[in-house]
Amino acid sequence: MAKIIDGKEIAAQIKQEVKQQVEDYKKEGITVCLAVIQVGEDPASCVYVRNKKRTCEDLGIKSLSYELEEETSEEKLLALIDELNEREDVDGILVQLPLPSHISEKKVIEAINPKKDVDGFHPMNAGALACGEEGFLPGTPAGVIEILKRSGVEIDGKECVVVGRSNIVGKPMAQLLLKENGTVTIAHSHSRNLPEITKRADILVVAVGKPKMITKEYVKPGAVVIDVGIHRNENNKLCGDVDFSDVSEIAGAITPVPGGVGPMTIAMLMKNCLESKRLSKKQAD
Repeated sequence: MAKIIDGKEIAAQIKQEVKQQVEDYKKEGITVCLAVIQVGEDPASCVYVRNKKRTCEDLGIKSLSYELEEETSEEKLLALIDELNEREDVDGILVQLPLPSHISEKKVIEAINPKKDVDGFHPMNAGALACGEEGFLPGTPAGVIEILKRSGVEIDGKECVVVGRSNIVGKPMAQLLLKENGTVTIAHSHSRNLPEITKRADILVVAVGKPKMITKEYVKPGAVVIDVGIHRNENNKLCGDVDFSDVSEIAGAITPVPGGVGPMTIAMLMKNCLESKRLSKKQAD
């Protein structure tokens, strides 16, 4: 039976580290501040934004909340981002995705100052990751690396397979594993003989967006399986891209859904926000 990797516990460790550093800054009279923008009332977005605000409060990070109506124009949203880019008291800017169809996500992401892009989605931060330069990392893939490291999983020299090639998870995930000296394969919807590819993996990261798609037929015995997916099943219960009960019979270690990768995303976002403050402070000194 696989070892279950507790993402909640690892996220709690990271949050505690961030909280301590935020408190140290407060003693110097320095506040860390995150601005969160939500357009419309997508139910999932409302939950995420609420969780981000609550986490900011728990860690002592000031949060500015902008809840805009669904009909808000692209022009108005971009003007707000410009204003926040200029504000010296704002360290991080986060625009909750998805946006309404009349607003270009690409334009919005590119409008955020890369130095305040705590989501790590700006092309400059994506390019920095690809070139091995310093920049903000997207929370989910960065969280997966932390899960592996803090669970004592060696990445160096291991065969790693990432299923999924999105800009938010798949591509940066592969680059981060490569940075840790993993031997990386990206598989996707056009890959042939997918089980053959995934069965080579010592570390299998699944971000495919299909509930319970990965069964034990896809997994090498003893592999570490990281499930990035999140869905509601027919009984309205949360599940991932991996068939947990099936795969946990043969995997060496596995992340559950919920309680695996999910909590890490917000923890890493807070870490990025703190890093933004550290960098701006360093520049000012």
